[in-house]
Amino acid sequence: MLKKALLLSSFILIFIMGLVGCSTDESENGSEGDKLQVVTTYSILYDIVKNVGGDQVEVHSMVPIGANPHEFDPLPSDVEKTQDADAVFYNGLNLEAGNSWFSKLLETTGKSGEDAPVFRLSEGVEVKYLTTAGKENESDPHAWLDVRNGIIYAENARDALKQVDPDHAEIYDANAATYIAQLEELHQQAVDRFNEIPKEDRFLVTSEGAFKYFSAAYDFDAGYVWEINAENQGTPSQVSAIVDLIREREVPVLFLETSIDPRSMETVSNETGVPIFGKVFTDSVGKPGEDGDTYIEMMEWNIDMIYNGVTSK
Repeated sequence: MLKKALLLSSFILIFIMGLVGCSTDESENGSEGDKLQVVTTYSILYDIVKNVGGDQVEVHSMVPIGANPHEFDPLPSDVEKTQDADAVFYNGLNLEAGNSWFSKLLETTGKSGEDAPVFRLSEGVEVKYLTTAGKENESDPHAWLDVRNGIIYAENARDALKQVDPDHAEIYDANAATYIAQLEELHQQAVDRFNEIPKEDRFLVTSEGAFKYFSAAYDFDAGYVWEINAENQGTPSQVSAIVDLIREREVPVLFLETSIDPRSMETVSNETGVPIFGKVFTDSVGKPGEDGDTYIEMMEWNIDMIYNGVTSK
């Protein structure tokens, strides 16, 4: 009897300790659970929202770093996180329109209604349009490559987070003010630096025509093999057209995007004898711990790379 009583007492003690342990785990995880659960469509938006949200938000980015956000197949984990999200942020301007992946995701997760917490960070941007025949009414999505638009994105993120989580509005205001000041300084640095280059030398050639907003902001002309990643890429006629333009403008260097297959630009380089100077960031930040792993650092990288390339002749 004594042995049975001891065994029973031990079992009860273990059971109680287990309950205490579960309670402790729930308490510890509760601090994470208190954070606003946020989903962004790709890494650049992730970084902007994270800077504005700070410690108040837990952010998940769907499109992997270095991948193409124009077309994407969400994973089951993306669907689950989107369904549970307190706020969802996307770029818009046709970026997430390939295969209608984003609109399908919103419909699947019940986020497509008018009251759903879904926010377009490009709201308020002065839109630039494609020039390819038949696509003139389609938006160019790469607004963030003008740092002034990055400021608009940050302001929109701030206002959205305050709407969803008004209890921490002062924190979002403070975070956004600090971040926007950094972006304003970066934009002015870009203007001052590029103004050192004669206007006739400010010509930028990339694979995708992603630099319309950048070119308007920093007074460049731009050439490209194809206009947007969602269309046919590197066709013989596209390659022939950019080769002619490079020869006409006597372009000294070419640039390759980090998220683009290099073969088309390598063909252009071989055809013209013009070297690929280096890589620039367009649709994604760099991998954590590597060059360009934040929005500010990717833009700093682009500014340095383009300046050094264009002035290298």
